Amino acid sequence: MGPQARVVCSLFFLLQVLAEPAENSDFSLAGDYVLGGLFTLHANMKGTVHLNFLQVPKCKEYEVKTLGYKLMQAMRFAVEEINSRRGLLPGVRLGYEMVDVCYLSNNVQPVLYFLAQDDNFLPIQEDYSHYVPRVVAVIGPENSESTMTVAHFLSLFLLPQITYSAISDGLRDKQRFPAVLRTVPGAGHHVEAMVQLMLHFGWNWIAVLVSSDDYGRYSSRLLGERLARRDVCIALHEALPAPPRTPAATRRERRRLRAVVDKLRQSSARVVVVFSPDLALHSFFREVLRRNLTGVVWIASESWAIDPVLHSLSELRHTGTFLGVTTQAVPMPGFSEFRLRSAQARPPAPNRTSLRATCNQECDTCLDTTESFSSILTLSGERVAYSVYSAVYAVAHALHSLLGCSRTSCSREVVYPWRLLQEIRKVNFTLLGQHIFFDQQGDLPMPLEVIQWQWNRSQNPFQSFASYHPTRRQLRVVGGVSWHTPDGAVPVSTCSKDCQPGQKKKSVGIHPCCFECLDCLPGTFLNKTEDEFDCQPCLSNEWSHRKDTSCFKRRLAFLKWQDTPTLVVAVLAALGFLSTLAILVIFWKHLQTPMVRSAGGPMCFLILTPLLVAYTMVPVYVGPPTVSTCFCRQTFFTVCITVCISCITVRSFQIVCVFKMASRLPRAYGYWVRCHGPYVFVVLVMVLKVVIVICSLLVTSISPTARADPRDPEVMVLSCNPNYRKGLLVNTSLDLLLSVAGFGFAYMGRELPTNYNEAKFITFCTTFYCISSISLCTFMSVYEGVLVTFLDLLVTVLNLLGISLGYFGPKCYLILFHPERNTAAYFSSMIQGYTMGRD
Repeated sequence: MGPQARVVCSLFFLLQVLAEPAENSDFSLAGDYVLGGLFTLHANMKGTVHLNFLQVPKCKEYEVKTLGYKLMQAMRFAVEEINSRRGLLPGVRLGYEMVDVCYLSNNVQPVLYFLAQDDNFLPIQEDYSHYVPRVVAVIGPENSESTMTVAHFLSLFLLPQITYSAISDGLRDKQRFPAVLRTVPGAGHHVEAMVQLMLHFGWNWIAVLVSSDDYGRYSSRLLGERLARRDVCIALHEALPAPPRTPAATRRERRRLRAVVDKLRQSSARVVVVFSPDLALHSFFREVLRRNLTGVVWIASESWAIDPVLHSLSELRHTGTFLGVTTQAVPMPGFSEFRLRSAQARPPAPNRTSLRATCNQECDTCLDTTESFSSILTLSGERVAYSVYSAVYAVAHALHSLLGCSRTSCSREVVYPWRLLQEIRKVNFTLLGQHIFFDQQGDLPMPLEVIQWQWNRSQNPFQSFASYHPTRRQLRVVGGVSWHTPDGAVPVSTCSKDCQPGQKKKSVGIHPCCFECLDCLPGTFLNKTEDEFDCQPCLSNEWSHRKDTSCFKRRLAFLKWQDTPTLVVAVLAALGFLSTLAILVIFWKHLQTPMVRSAGGPMCFLILTPLLVAYTMVPVYVGPPTVSTCFCRQTFFTVCITVCISCITVRSFQIVCVFKMASRLPRAYGYWVRCHGPYVFVVLVMVLKVVIVICSLLVTSISPTARADPRDPEVMVLSCNPNYRKGLLVNTSLDLLLSVAGFGFAYMGRELPTNYNEAKFITFCTTFYCISSISLCTFMSVYEGVLVTFLDLLVTVLNLLGISLGYFGPKCYLILFHPERNTAAYFSSMIQGYTMGRD
């Protein structure tokens, strides 16, 4: 035997002496197949014992863990219930060996004992596929750190390990922990249930207290990651001191706890999330009571959510409301009676001196301690106890399948751990109404419950009011909460009050939960689903008032037929059209009379016809503008006006030409007459006008636009493109030049005979056109709105009336009411009088 083998043998001989269960102990039961159980009956919260000598830790020196003893009884109850049943493992007796792991201190020794064979030897082999350890599976331990320590040993042998309380998501890594399964949801689901609970009650300003160990640090980091995506801020984050080991450390712990409680008192956060083992919180809550901290909502992690010892401090009810996330309560018929009967039947055993008895295999004070919390344990429901119960049943169902059991018997073949592990992963059965199976990560998706602590002795001390199912990842509130507030209302825990509708948030400081509220300005709105920190602008055709949450359509403004000013202008245009038509008829019937011939003869029809066309274009100013109506305004309408103005201008020039140019420049006058100068001039002006209009269309756009009214942003003015004004100015410039020229020629002919002297009529037309056009262009350059369109229409109609009535009206009056003046003799007499006057 080599040196290494001798060391291994010596070690396991020592383990046999120290860890082997005593006879007739609650910790062991002989059977065909033995299960190992790891439970915390005594909790060492002062830190892991440094093993500098080969001795099992003295667990009796630590505090009794009442809940741990209850869980151990749940395993005993499950095993004995299975042994008494005929349908599951018929003819096979399950046994158990359970060890107190002292929370963290006593993990290695029990694992080595479980892995060893009945002869207490653990041989060193290259292949353990046919190795049979002392137990076929291990149930426990309860916390993640101990579970990982144990799993590193058990995974080497693929010995199934089912933990009932360890929730660290690191255990889901099957490459590191291939043999670990859990009958409780992972930490991610516990934290998600907490976060959804905060969101449900509108808490976004919380304090977080964590223990100074891996559990506290991991849970805190996981909570921070989940809160970062939910707009919930951590106002205060503090680490609770570890339980002291010396009197000096006790004083330091009190100072540290006093500082933590003072920070809680000063903080505006009224919701406190606590991740810590239960025994580490006793000193903290005693300090909370001493400092009289009240009005707090305490959210408990699963490690102390249903701890009966903390609940026994009834003064805690005055500090606030206690909520917690824990596993679902499943009634286990007969368990409470079994636990009480066990306590009565097995009184505390005296201290044993046998070398085969250690503190790991007996608990002298467990029964007394459990008895003092009997009512709380009975009323609280079987929560974590069911996790132990279902773990034992999962192993039993896997054994039933592996052994090929029938209704009456099972084969007693050797069970290898790796084969049993495969069968456990495949179990699928119903236990007390719950569906038991393991997912790919080895977790049992059992629902979680959110509970509230109650201190009414006749009720369940941990009353459930909400549930969370891991597969749906959704919290469902099914009951009410009795808030410990003066008015019974839900406590408020926010850094800033919620903004009113239509107010955006402006961050104050580093926390997004701290902000001030600013009103959204007119023309913007707040869409909380997209962004609460910025107001979105309305669309161009929409508008909003201050603090609006949506935009409304702007009221469209344009010239409408039902408006009184529009009707007045339309009536004027209709009268102008009818009067122009009447003038046309009169002039047509009296075409050969001296009055018509002196007015221009056929050229009069060249003026009257565009006037009629221009009157028919008046409706293009009314109604919503379109491309066609804007086109008509800028092309047909302006060309008609230009033809009229050019005819009047050339007519004014022709009168001067007859009486002055004919005598002074006879040859030029002869060319003017022979070449039909008036018509050539009108044609040239029209060609020039068409060129200007085409260039204007190429440079500017005639498509209609909608622009907000500067005086009333709720109104959207529909008009032709703003560039239309530039085109209108260019087009009007030629007409203005013609008007000025006509005015000059009329002034030159002011001394002509009365029948030929049209200076005052032409002067009226041209002067009115110049003044109105210049005023309109000036008004359009400084103002926008429907009034611009109305004034454009009004000025145009008045200019048309000025031409038709101002120029042709007096002549029609003479033709109709003074026919004696419309004779050749009368005109000859007027010319003779003018000539004699000149002489």
